[in-house]
Amino acid sequence: MNIFVVNSGSSSIKYQLFRWPAEQPVCAGLVERLGLPDSVITHTVFGADAEPQRQQRTLALPDHAAGLREVVGLLTAAGTGVIQEPADIGVIGHRVVHGGEKFAATTLIDAAVKAEIKALFALAPLHNPANYLGIEVCEELFPAARQVAVFDTAFHQTLPEYAFRYALPAALYHEQGIRVYGFHGTSHQYVAGQVAAYLHKPDARLVTVHLGNGCSMAAVHAGRCLDTSMGFGPLSGLVMGTRSGDLDPSVIFYLTGQLGYSVDEVSALLNKQSGMLGLTGHSDMRDVGAAVAAGDPEATLALALYAYRIKKYLGAYAAVLGGLDAVVFTAGVGENDAAVRRLACAGLEFLGVQVDEARNTVRSRELREISPAGAAVKVLVVPTNEELEIARQCATLLG
Repeated sequence: MNIFVVNSGSSSIKYQLFRWPAEQPVCAGLVERLGLPDSVITHTVFGADAEPQRQQRTLALPDHAAGLREVVGLLTAAGTGVIQEPADIGVIGHRVVHGGEKFAATTLIDAAVKAEIKALFALAPLHNPANYLGIEVCEELFPAARQVAVFDTAFHQTLPEYAFRYALPAALYHEQGIRVYGFHGTSHQYVAGQVAAYLHKPDARLVTVHLGNGCSMAAVHAGRCLDTSMGFGPLSGLVMGTRSGDLDPSVIFYLTGQLGYSVDEVSALLNKQSGMLGLTGHSDMRDVGAAVAAGDPEATLALALYAYRIKKYLGAYAAVLGGLDAVVFTAGVGENDAAVRRLACAGLEFLGVQVDEARNTVRSRELREISPAGAAVKVLVVPTNEELEIARQCATLLG
């Protein structure tokens, strides 16, 4: 069975093709800058015994339909293609960011499911419309394929009500759906599963730490999420590349009431101009690290603040779980930034959490321990693979 995984963003399409049950992709690619005259497609074909074949093209792609048509051309190209025709793809797995309370599991897409996804546009205005568009285009280009939705929020639907409710008038939850939803669920679910298998402990108590441009954490026990740092939207919790993370709501009242900010200006400030960008002028942690190495005091403070917020959630989630078996770092920053991992775990020896400096500085694309040998609580680095998790969930759903 050929499973094609599509992650459709506002101006991009990320994809991988799996020939199931093999868990290594046959090909993968990224379409960027959709709607601009210099759109870019990067497409890589993975051979069993040969070096990956990579090609990159720059061309004008006005929309997602044009981008996916080019991808179909690459998939079926004479000599380098991996399928003969679009009908060779039996399943398409779509990443959908927000599933609300309606979707707690991977779901076969029909007209009713599409209507529900569309109804959730207001809860994820930057993501769900693009995800929906990807579904519609794939329905047109791959009419024989079964379309499947994998929701970022689904993994967090196991939160107990006392964890997902806000202390607001009850009608705002019952009538408007204002509650904690959480995000990055596909990534948290993937790494939690990898670690439970690695530890041979299906009831493992884990704190998973997803650190990319967006950042979130989850408390996971026996594969079930009990709490997560992102809430109604992806703004709360950790300090991120451009997002503020946790903030006293009184700041918003001051910005609007005393400084004259509009609602749109506050949204732009907190989502696009804050976080590490606001603190240092850099949203990429590699640039922040370079500034720290150069002795920049603002960057040094920002890095300490970033790590401190992670440490606070680590302590809180150890309490939620009643103990720890492992702390798991993943995503771009979590997998590659040794300084962040070291600072976030510093001083947590009383919880059994320690980082071995020599192990921490080793770079690898494999699951690895960075805690001292024999440590009671493992500190692990696990490369995330959301596309593989989506493919697995599609295969499980469809048997």
